[in-house]
Amino acid sequence: MEKDIIKRISDYLLELNMPYENIGQGMWIIHDNIDEVNNIVMSYQDPLLIFRVKLMDVPKSNKEEFYEKLLRLNATSLVHGAYALEDGHVVIVDTLQAENLDLNEMQASIDSIILAITQDYNELSKYLK
Repeated sequence: MEKDIIKRISDYLLELNMPYENIGQGMWIIHDNIDEVNNIVMSYQDPLLIFRVKLMDVPKSNKEEFYEKLLRLNATSLVHGAYALEDGHVVIVDTLQAENLDLNEMQASIDSIILAITQDYNELSKYLK
């Protein structure tokens, strides 16, 4: 079953016509050349397909204001996933149930992540200054 799911995910990536690289068993990096988002990592961890993007470092100052902004963006920008903190970095995380995954669902998650990055990054990066 695991091999079937991994094959289905790989087939969906081909069907979506998005450049990607296979970086291990059940792990891929998607490269969206149109929006220049080159680090969407997908990993199959039974029973989930997990999407993760390292967006930026957590700013050194104005953290309270920055965290409030992230929480507000979670409520408005990301349809499927959420902004999160991981080892001093801001990440976007999304998860889908892999067993019943379909192409449209996977496309929607990828599109949501790319849209959030293209809409929110400039605003969030102002906190790094």
